[in-house]
Amino acid sequence: MIHVAGHTAIDHISRVGILPHPNSSVTITDRKIFYGGGAANIAAGISRLGGAVTLVSAVGDDFSGSDYDAWLDSLGVKKQFYVVPGTHTPTAFMFTDEAGDQITFFEWGASDIFRVSEPPSFPFVHMATADPVFNVKIASRAEFSSFDPGQDLHRYTADQLCEILSHISLLFANNHEVEGMCRMTGLSPDGLIDKVPIAVFTSGSRGSMLYCRGEEWHIPAVPVRMADPTGAGDAYRAGFLTAFSRDLPPLTCCRVGTVCASFAVEVAGCQTNLPGWGQMAERYTQAFGNPEDIRGTWQH
Repeated sequence: MIHVAGHTAIDHISRVGILPHPNSSVTITDRKIFYGGGAANIAAGISRLGGAVTLVSAVGDDFSGSDYDAWLDSLGVKKQFYVVPGTHTPTAFMFTDEAGDQITFFEWGASDIFRVSEPPSFPFVHMATADPVFNVKIASRAEFSSFDPGQDLHRYTADQLCEILSHISLLFANNHEVEGMCRMTGLSPDGLIDKVPIAVFTSGSRGSMLYCRGEEWHIPAVPVRMADPTGAGDAYRAGFLTAFSRDLPPLTCCRVGTVCASFAVEVAGCQTNLPGWGQMAERYTQAFGNPEDIRGTWQH
């Protein structure tokens, strides 16, 4: 069982020609509402791939019986929720320009409960965007833990980041998050890598880098027609963690994550176009070759 801790949210995704400068405005050319939240996206991705997953999250009293609630049930995602009366489920407002750059405004809502909550000890847990104090507690108690700072990086102190890095087995970050973590902790990228057994740094269309046991590998992105970049990183992590739970080697896990991300960006919405294991395997073979790489310990 993989536990994923962090936000469940409603995503309002808008397209604009360019991102505005301060004290200016731009026209929204398209706006849609989707299911989101980093942890929920990853949990949904794992479940679509056939993995057993529990979502550890916080929602408002507006969530129970909602369409989103039913959607997670239909995927088979188990829910370990803090339900906070008098609050609403977190909401994200994302704006993406024609170049694929994005800014996000995030309303925490029920997720404020994380900072005063006590998590249990998890055997296998991924910490997505959530309260820093909560994630520090998870990291210190877990048997195996992975972490991505996501768009909550600005909420962490240098001490909190260093504390998490001292406990985790796996770090995910995109190039912007790597720069931010280095700036906050005073570490170089190499110093950051040296803090953890496995590090995976993603760079959008430039692919990703895997750092493990003193070696490094570049994994190219799978070329597809991109409709919306939102959720690519979450799909990558879902693919990696599912493959890792099947005892596949880290390089193969990165390739599985890369393929999953390629599905996510083809359609707007973080959970709209997540692949099943068979769909992923077919595209994996096309992109990376040997289908024997992803046999793992399960057969489908």
